[in-house]
Amino acid sequence: MCSHKMGQYNVQRSRGLAAGKSPYQRCNSQESLDEKVMVDYFKELEIIQHTRDAEQPEDVQLKVPDEGEQEEAWLTEAGLATLFDESATDGEDSIVLLSTLTRTQAAAVQRRVETLNQTLRKRNKPHSIPDVRDIFKPSSSSENTPRSTSTSPGWNVRPRCTCAADGYHLVGIGHTYRPKHADFGITVSKACDAAGQAASSLYAMAILQFERLSGSSEQEDEPHLSFSTQRLRVWCNGAGPEAQGGGADNETDINLEDFKVSQDKTGQTRAGDLSTEDMKKVRRLVVIEMSALFDTCGIEMKTHKALKMKVRESGLFGVPLLTLLEQDQRRIPGTKVPLVLQHLMSHIEEQGLDTEGVLRIPGAATRVKSVCQEMELKFYDGLFPWESLKQHDAASVLKLFIRELPFPLLTVEYFTAFLSVLKLPTQKQQLQALNLLVLLLPEHNRDTLKALMEFFQCVIDHKDKNKMTLNNVAVVMAPNIFMCKGFRNKISEQEEFAMATCTANIVRLLIRYQNLLWTIPKFILNQVRKQNTENQRKMNRDRAVKKLLKKMTHDREKTSDKPEKNTEAEGFIRVQAPQFSMVSMAVQLTDDLKASDVLTRFLTQERSVTVKREDLCLFETGGNIKERCLDEETYIRALLELNPSAELVLKSK
Repeated sequence: MCSHKMGQYNVQRSRGLAAGKSPYQRCNSQESLDEKVMVDYFKELEIIQHTRDAEQPEDVQLKVPDEGEQEEAWLTEAGLATLFDESATDGEDSIVLLSTLTRTQAAAVQRRVETLNQTLRKRNKPHSIPDVRDIFKPSSSSENTPRSTSTSPGWNVRPRCTCAADGYHLVGIGHTYRPKHADFGITVSKACDAAGQAASSLYAMAILQFERLSGSSEQEDEPHLSFSTQRLRVWCNGAGPEAQGGGADNETDINLEDFKVSQDKTGQTRAGDLSTEDMKKVRRLVVIEMSALFDTCGIEMKTHKALKMKVRESGLFGVPLLTLLEQDQRRIPGTKVPLVLQHLMSHIEEQGLDTEGVLRIPGAATRVKSVCQEMELKFYDGLFPWESLKQHDAASVLKLFIRELPFPLLTVEYFTAFLSVLKLPTQKQQLQALNLLVLLLPEHNRDTLKALMEFFQCVIDHKDKNKMTLNNVAVVMAPNIFMCKGFRNKISEQEEFAMATCTANIVRLLIRYQNLLWTIPKFILNQVRKQNTENQRKMNRDRAVKKLLKKMTHDREKTSDKPEKNTEAEGFIRVQAPQFSMVSMAVQLTDDLKASDVLTRFLTQERSVTVKREDLCLFETGGNIKERCLDEETYIRALLELNPSAELVLKSK
């Protein structure tokens, strides 16, 4: 047993004895799913197929974007549409975003811009997309340094690396790296897919060797390194996929590892803890980081788009998730998970957790169909007879609800990306990719998926009686989550067998590591803080200019870039509580003061508060964050050192 900190996660790895090989294809760094368990997967597929043959559903057709369309969509999603469309808004935001990117993230942006440029040149269309060297302009000291002029899409027979005074250039693939985020240039020429792993190796060595030569390194604090940078450092240490435990037949790493979110005094940030404005910034950064991580592993990540199709606009089953939530919110404001799904899960939790094979054994097909029809008629009127609903029937209806969504819970856009996660060489990198993909899901998809994972864990907690282990649940639920309408018809039987263990393993990871996957990585949050700081400085400068133009008196207070500390007096802070009768509260600031201590003190002094402790939260507002619900383990002094001008506000979630 060993323990060491690696970036976002603490790792405690225990290696088991090698098990016999499964007849099914195994995935990198995954616990073996034996043949007996996988039989349940194909039984579930038979049930799904039988249901669909009877209903003859309309297929969801997945379309791969045209050449160049993929890059345009990516840049738009990353908030960088101004790089190819002068009429796009948020130009200033794009500049701030680019200034906060890590080297690997900047390389991902430049690769897409260069690819889009090449595509438009092939079409001979007039365009005004800037050259990548104009986006990331070199410093004045490097302006005279020769750049790569290679336009060859291939490689030299033996690619070689040369070090320049201001950068590191890979002859044959056209990479030039320079330090300090925006102060380096990079030109990227197309490499063959077959050479992807070799490219990622050279890519890693180039950046990291230059950091050694220049004495510069972005984000020295290991827990705050971006995932893609961590990947490059693995290459720097001379560890390829085989050295990291990769390979489909690695029999020395058959157990799921114990990954945990690393402890930080400023507290964890879960998806949903941030304001809408900051979550928009998070999503843009995650789009870029996700691509950077896949780029460094030499894996091509393509997204899809769904063609328009007719869908039900009301009802319970076969209704788009967003439409269903909108009709639920008209009845109960603030609903984040479909009410029918909540009722189904609650019914099983209250009466069926001890039922053997509760998710595995199907209910009678005719009875399940009758239950669905009755639910459609009586659910919203509160007349559905829940007391007569059998547990296996309830579980079958729940699975039917998931797979009958006209658009998959994991979304059409990122469906293939989820399937590609297990191509990453280590389990740690697979979890990092899943973490980013979960954050990329629309809020309603992410909340519904989380509710399902919590329910599955609740079922697993009763495995001694219901015989549903983590493997059992993952195997049974994988086809319901991944075999969305029409998808199974698009793959061959051989591909279906190959997908079986991979999809089951992805569901296993989602269940096992749900407390990790629904958190926002520390480096992403730090980048959001940097963006907010830059935006605030710009606003301060604009205010100063307006004051000057209005010829305001010189004795007015000048805007300062230095934030004022949140202290009422030496050693004290003031906590605001505008929702409650106690408008504010003075709290002594000590090294060990946590958010939980503030909540306890407030509830002790304000006994008239009717809100439950679990519904009360201390928020960080202002400064370099819009609004953030604090983890109760957040140390207040450490938080104020990170964001000195923040206000602390108590209110219900």
